[in-house]
Amino acid sequence: MRFLPVNDQALLVELDDLAQTMALYRQLMAHPVEGVLELVPAARTLLVFYQRGLTSPAVLQARLLQSWAQAERAGLQAAAGRTVEIPVRYDGEDLAEVAERLGISPREVIARHTGQLWQAAFAGFAPGFVYLAGGHPCFQIPRRSTPRTRVPAGSVALGGAFSAVYPNVSPGGWQLIGTTPIAMWDLQRPEPAYVQPGFGVQFRDVAEAVALVSLPQQVRVAEKNQQNRPETVCGKAEKAIEIVSAGLQTLVQDAGRNGLSGLGVSPSGALDQTAMRQANRMVGNPVGTPVLENLLGGLQLRSRGHTTLAVAGASLELHGRTAEGQEWTSHSPATVALNDGDTLTLASPGAGVRAYVALRGGWQVAPVLGSCATDTLAHVGPAAVQAGDCLPVGGVEPAALQAVHLPEMREALPRPGQTVTLDVVLGPRTDWFTAEAVALLQAQSWQVTPQSNRIGMRLLGAQPLARSRHDELPSEGTVAGAIQVPVNGQPVLFLADHPLTGGYPVIGAVASHHLDLAGQIPVGCWLRFRVTAPFIEGASP
Repeated sequence: MRFLPVNDQALLVELDDLAQTMALYRQLMAHPVEGVLELVPAARTLLVFYQRGLTSPAVLQARLLQSWAQAERAGLQAAAGRTVEIPVRYDGEDLAEVAERLGISPREVIARHTGQLWQAAFAGFAPGFVYLAGGHPCFQIPRRSTPRTRVPAGSVALGGAFSAVYPNVSPGGWQLIGTTPIAMWDLQRPEPAYVQPGFGVQFRDVAEAVALVSLPQQVRVAEKNQQNRPETVCGKAEKAIEIVSAGLQTLVQDAGRNGLSGLGVSPSGALDQTAMRQANRMVGNPVGTPVLENLLGGLQLRSRGHTTLAVAGASLELHGRTAEGQEWTSHSPATVALNDGDTLTLASPGAGVRAYVALRGGWQVAPVLGSCATDTLAHVGPAAVQAGDCLPVGGVEPAALQAVHLPEMREALPRPGQTVTLDVVLGPRTDWFTAEAVALLQAQSWQVTPQSNRIGMRLLGAQPLARSRHDELPSEGTVAGAIQVPVNGQPVLFLADHPLTGGYPVIGAVASHHLDLAGQIPVGCWLRFRVTAPFIEGASP
């Protein structure tokens, strides 16, 4: 067992194989260790999130060793679960390439993929994405050198020794060999996940006519999963906010949903948690009350009844217009009182990219899996706000309202073209890179490209980061702030909607105190990484 640094709130436990990993995971789930907040199992690692103040890295390592000894005594095997069938049309873009790589025909690839019962090991990447182990021994398939930015829902894929089905449209680096009409994740079902860890999975080759329905069905499921469409009219609500224009993107966000990694559900939540809390304090809400997260301005709101709003986060002008036509201008952070018919418009930011709008009394939005956060990768949570939507006031009980706080001034947020320095903790896979690459990570500036969103920022440097190892890394848990490096050597900096697991090595991770800043960096900015001392004492006990 090895302990590898991840960031200042997590460590990675590396074991020999999948059986050992799942045995330790089951032991920790049955007998929790004090201070452990979340566990993300993977192929041969267990990502352990912990709460500073309740435990320390040294104490946590000792307790994990004790748990492993107990797991060994209990035995490594888990009870077999039920078996489900997945019909597949083998029409994937990479099927011919996979066959050539294995030195067999595409028909033989299909025969080997359907010829054995796969075992659902662990969930990761996105809700409904379950890593399937135990296939034919020939399947040791490397991931693509550069991940696709868009993999269709229902894609059946191979990666390393695993197979899986992409539940929704998402980025991905696995080799695609087919499609299925089965919805792997559907919140309308009593059990949203079609495949769960412990299940057996049998793939079945089907006729073309059957599988042609796959994409429309998957699209319909994705639409159903993005449920909670706000009412398009305000109805009888005495106080509400009408969305006149949503701008480029406006999402409902809160502190995120924790404790659901077993289903492949990541926390998500506001990218700038400090701004979310500040906006709520400014209107007297509890700090975790849902807010609207607006990207690059353009959001226009109309008040129904008397309402009070606060805007924090990105530095931008606020343009108001009363029902009688009088206009005024303010600047964020600011608290704004609106009368019936008044409108408020957020201009384009001068610094930062995301503004947070809190409503006194809260936005009346139904939670999904215990949170109102919108996860853009997993398609979990309220749908993006659209023009014509109406959000009534009422998410907060009147007794929970608090005194209004004055806005707090923060350090200036970055403007396009500026250079931003982020603190980084090296690990867990720094040793997969050359010493020159580790030095280059810090010495070189990295530009934020337009292919960036809430999932992560794609970075571009003059020189790529070179690996010292070129074998396949088994999928393992990742954290917000992880700097993952695909084969092309150009890093991806994960943000709040990042996949739970990934198969490219992580050279380091942004320290937790700089995650809010990372969520406010505009496209075109340059990043510099400043390595800080590891927070975990020792790589091995």
